[in-house]
Amino acid sequence: MRRSKPEPREVTPDVRYNSVPVTYFIHRIMKRGKKSVATTIMYDALEMIKEKTGKSPVEVLDLALKNVGPVMEVRPRRVGGATYQVPMEVSPERRLTLAMRWIISASRARSGKSYSEKLAGELMDAAENQGASIRRKEE
Repeated sequence: MRRSKPEPREVTPDVRYNSVPVTYFIHRIMKRGKKSVATTIMYDALEMIKEKTGKSPVEVLDLALKNVGPVMEVRPRRVGGATYQVPMEVSPERRLTLAMRWIISASRARSGKSYSEKLAGELMDAAENQGASIRRKEE
């Protein structure tokens, strides 16, 4: 086991919206180190959200992350020879990570034309408490 936890890295906010969650999303979307492709996808998705809802896309993103993030989760706990599933509260960092992971996996599974359209649709659904990522949270 580690002696001390590593300190969390400072993440700079993105250029266009000056938002840290947008930067986290870009990093999660990225495949094989292609950050420019991930940035284009994310910004296109946010533009689609702005056109369709008329609201600020960063507000829709924050609301979607808040709706999808789990409050409690069960974790295995060994007591003697038996393993019990114990409900525990989720830390804010893990809540954000799980919410992003579920939204991205649900948007990749959606049917649609481009990935930015799928992502925009899933974010708008999650902001309205609908969609596959919300079902995943309830499970």
